[in-house]
Amino acid sequence: MGETPGADGRERRESVGDYPRPPRIEPDTRHVVVRDRGMTLADSHRCLRVLETSHPPVFYIPRADVRIELLSDSGRRSVCEWKGLATYWTVRGTAGRPPVPDAAWSYDAPRPGYEALAGHLAFYPDRVEACMVDGERVRAQAGGFYGGWITDEVTGPFKGGPGTWGW
Repeated sequence: MGETPGADGRERRESVGDYPRPPRIEPDTRHVVVRDRGMTLADSHRCLRVLETSHPPVFYIPRADVRIELLSDSGRRSVCEWKGLATYWTVRGTAGRPPVPDAAWSYDAPRPGYEALAGHLAFYPDRVEACMVDGERVRAQAGGFYGGWITDEVTGPFKGGPGTWGW
């Protein structure tokens, strides 16, 4: 795993063990792209990253930078102890291709301290064709629940895989 240069040209390395709990939100201006079925679902330089102990970052993309017409509310909901009620989004089916259920989620009315997430969507990297950060293809966090984005700059161990739920 190589070093990743930051905007200042220095090498970026982050350990998820150094991330806080409760999670922290920080702005990120790197180029984030989400694609599925050859279509660009999202393209932004105005994301928010949520950093939480033992989890790879999750990138939240402003709704204005998401092709929301390609998504529909799946009807699924869940609750995060920190962020509140999540709404899940399905990538609509296209000619000859079925929909992709629960490919993204959002917090439309987040709890206090997480208000910045309102108006943003996050995508599961293993449910779409590709999620990219500055041209690097993201790897999905194991387990299919958390949706973290693993890039070369981030080191684990990561929660989500077998035997890690009790961390």
